[in-house]
Amino acid sequence: MLKFFRVVSILEGFSYLAVLSVTFGFISRDFVSGLGMLHGVLFMLYLFLALPVSNNQKWPLVTFFSLFIASIVPFAFIVVELFLGQHLKSQRLTKV
Repeated sequence: MLKFFRVVSILEGFSYLAVLSVTFGFISRDFVSGLGMLHGVLFMLYLFLALPVSNNQKWPLVTFFSLFIASIVPFAFIVVELFLGQHLKSQRLTKV
């Protein structure tokens, strides 16, 4: 489930950047409805996955709230990806 959450996190982050690109005029406004719908679905999926992943990993509540804040801040998905990658790596080392 953590790997799926990583994928959703990256996709949500890029979709957020795409929506911001439309807002700033870097991408044509013709794509607003499609990008907005895609980002909305990915954002909700991200939030719905963050809670069970946090519970499964036994992360403190502060980590869950940090994941939530990261979904709102542009480019914060990169920090989340680094955190999740490091966490997965440490899990693999402890299983061996």
